[in-house]
Formats: sequence, C-alpha cells, structure tokens
Amino acid sequence: MKPVFISHHLYQDSTLQRLRKYYSGEIFVIVNDDWHLVAKLWMTDLSYLTTLLQDVYNAKGPLPRDPASMLRSFLLFLMTKPEIGLTEWINEMKRIPLYAILSGFEPGEIPGVGTFYDFFKRLWTIRDNNLKPKKQKRKTKPKKGKKGEKAPTTTPGKVKRLVTWMLRHVAKKSDLPTDRLFQFFQTQILARSANLGLLGDMTSFSVAGDGTPIVTAAYPRSKSTCDCRAQGLANCNHPRIYSQPDCNSGWDSARIKYFNGYHLYMLSATDSPYDLPLYPKLQPASRHDSISLVVSAIEFKQRFTLGTVGKMLLDAAHDAEPIYHLLDSQNIEPFIDLNKRGKKTTTIAGDITISPNGIPLCPINLEMKSNGRDNTQKRNKWRCPLSCGIKNSCTTPCSTAKYGRTYHTHSKDNVRLFTKTPRTSEKWKMIYKRRTSIERSNKREKIDYKLESGRHRSTKMWYIRTYGIVICQHLDAWFSHQKESFTNLKSLICSQTA
Repeated sequence: MKPVFISHHLYQDSTLQRLRKYYSGEIFVIVNDDWHLVAKLWMTDLSYLTTLLQDVYNAKGPLPRDPASMLRSFLLFLMTKPEIGLTEWINEMKRIPLYAILSGFEPGEIPGVGTFYDFFKRLWTIRDNNLKPKKQKRKTKPKKGKKGEKAPTTTPGKVKRLVTWMLRHVAKKSDLPTDRLFQFFQTQILARSANLGLLGDMTSFSVAGDGTPIVTAAYPRSKSTCDCRAQGLANCNHPRIYSQPDCNSGWDSARIKYFNGYHLYMLSATDSPYDLPLYPKLQPASRHDSISLVVSAIEFKQRFTLGTVGKMLLDAAHDAEPIYHLLDSQNIEPFIDLNKRGKKTTTIAGDITISPNGIPLCPINLEMKSNGRDNTQKRNKWRCPLSCGIKNSCTTPCSTAKYGRTYHTHSKDNVRLFTKTPRTSEKWKMIYKRRTSIERSNKREKIDYKLESGRHRSTKMWYIRTYGIVICQHLDAWFSHQKESFTNLKSLICSQTA
C-alpha cells in the first residue's frame, strides 16, 4: 500500500502523548544530555519524504511504515550511536523508549532490520546496489605520492581531456542513483539553511571543495572466476568478483599509506559559520582531487537551484589550467593556491617577466605594485614598485613617464596566473583563508559522526549514511543558531509529562 501522510504537527502531538504516557511518574527521566535530541527532531519537518516516495510504493500490500519516521530514526541513530550497526540500534530503541518515541514509533512496535533496508532501497533510484558490476578485471594500486603530496594522475593531460568532454556535454544532465537523496536534501535541508542565512549570500556565495579518504575495508575482497591457481598459475589476468566493486586502493597522503575504499569529495559553503556541506560525491579511492572536482562541479551546477556560486576555493592539488577554464565557463571566480611543482618564472615579450605567483617583475627583478583592475577589459594594472605618485626612486628607470612604468595582465593570456583578484592582495588572502572550512566539515563527518564505522558493502548504503550525516550537520547548525527559541520546549514537554 501507499504510505499514509503524517504531518509534522501530528508527529509533535503523538510525541507529547507518548512522553506523557511513558515519562510520567519518574519511572523514566529525560536527562539534560538528551534535550538537544528532542529539540533537533522537534524542529525538523521530514514529512515531505512521504510525498516524495509515493510513487515507489505499490498500491496493494500491507501498510508500510511512515517514511519520515524511518528517516528520523536513522538520523537519531547517527546522532547517538553511529559506531554500532542497525541491528544493535533496534535493540537500543527497545531498551530506551525515548529513542523510539522521538523516532515516531510506539515503544513495543519498533520496525525490524528488514524494514529499514526496505526503506533504504526506496531512496536509491536504480535496482543495483552498486554503480559498477561486481565482475571486473584485477585491480592494481596507484603510484605513491611524494611525502605530503597526493598521488599523481595516471596519465598526462587527463584533466584537460575530461574538462573538454564535460564542457561539450554539460547541457546533457545524466540521471544519478543519488538524485532522490539530493532532491530531498536540497528542498528540505539546504533550503531551510539558506533561509536562515547559514550558507551566506545566495546570490553569490563561496564554495570550497576537497577530497578525503574513506576506508571501508582493510584490503580488497574478491574471488576468482577461474581455476588457474589450482593449475599452478598464480598471476592470471582473468576477471574477479569484488564484494565492493566501486571501491579500489588509493594513496592517503596524510597518513602516508595505502587504503581501500572511497574518495569522498565534498563541496561546502565557506561563508557558513558552521562549515555546512552542500554536495557529497563518493568516487574511487585512486581518483585524484582534480578529477573529482570536475565531476562534482558539473553535477552540482546541474542540480543546485537555490543560488549562484560566485567563488570556488581550492587547494594546490586543483592547480590545473583546465580547471580555471571550467570555473570561468560557469562564471565562478577561482581561488586556487599555486602548486609548488609548477612554479617558475615566465619570460614574455619585452623586458618584463612574470613571477611564479603571477606578478610582473620589472627589469631589475622587483615585483610591480598592483594598481587596480579594469573590469571592462578583464585586466589588472601594475605600476613601478619604486614609484610613489609622480616621484620615482629607481636609479635606472625603464620609462620616461612621470607616473612610472605601468603594465597590464589579461586573464585571457593566462587564466591560471593572471587571476581576477591578485594572489598577493589582502583581499585574496582574506577570502582564501576560509578554504579551511571544508577541512572542518570533513572532520565532522569522519570524526564526530564516525562515517568510517559503517559496516556496509554497497555504494547505496555508503551514500545513505553520508547523506544522513550531512543532514545531521545541518540540524546541529539549526539548533545552535536557534537555541534561544527552544528555551520553552523543555517546560512545554515537562508540563505535559508531569
């Protein structure tokens, strides 16, 4: 049967009635550490999920559990016991009636493990639990990166070829298995955060992107499809059946070791005081950050409808000229740190050279001073470093002009070096220092919400866990931002349960 729509107001009423039934007479007590859970679920309206999933339920059959209550229970699980499994979470709801009541269930009528997994599959838009087939050729490890550096891309020019292909097909939006998850996340979670002003100015807000390793297993699990080993042939090239076909081995530059799992690439709002995530993307562990950004940026551009991205803040791993062209085509100003391996002085026509930071050097090898930008012609103006007004202290002036030597850099000549906002300016430094927000966001997902504690073998479940965690991050921000408005909630519930 189709699920019955239960409004958020009805959920609040039933929660009060159950708390009055089970938490009166001091048999059970809501301790202070649990009141933030009550407030977060009290303010979060998840009822739209029932409407969103109407078409994926059959018209006949038994009455299903309320989808909003199932998701609410999963979020509560991530907020309280993210390190345990679903089976143990069900036992927790049986032991602690408060968890069942806050989920929207009557204590004693808690759904089983199979009911949860039946609900999860309705959030996934394809039949298969993974993106790739389980039968694949034998996987190999990528090359190690240098100390403190990420592993290099597999082939030269890969980023340029990918960007060229993406720009040619950018108008063709491909359906993704996560579209239903992101639709709910955008319309019900991101929209409310935007309305509260927690994402910044939505007419032109800033976004940061970065990848982080997600370890799903100690080593790749697979079994052979041939009997070569029985015949004494250990190193055959026949395909193998992998339990996690979308995972492979990658190089963790922070821990300087190999890992097996995913490469989670996250986009977050840098203007957010709470470092809120915007778009998660699980990719193979061996994928480089620059490749992950290209894929994530295009998918996010095609799906995000709440505002316009004005700036993109990225680290030196993304310092590839095609990425600048990609962001420029989306009318996004890139703020990307220069890669040290690509820093060298550039010689151009005349006696002016360009420093590794994109600053013109005068004939005596001094960096010229920034003197504004001409937006009509998209060029920056530079002047003699020793000039001040009409005075010039240079002993060997290279120009007879009283104002001193001037020079213009055009973004079209080198979009990587000649950025709209010069890298040496205070404005660039003030904006770029907010890039660390993505590091804090990834820390919350991996450390605070224990993302890697998931005991899953399918990409479907890893995505559902990831989206559940980023929703919890937004709920935390709502609660912190509106904490004063919940001062009366405790007295309301206590008066009802007294």
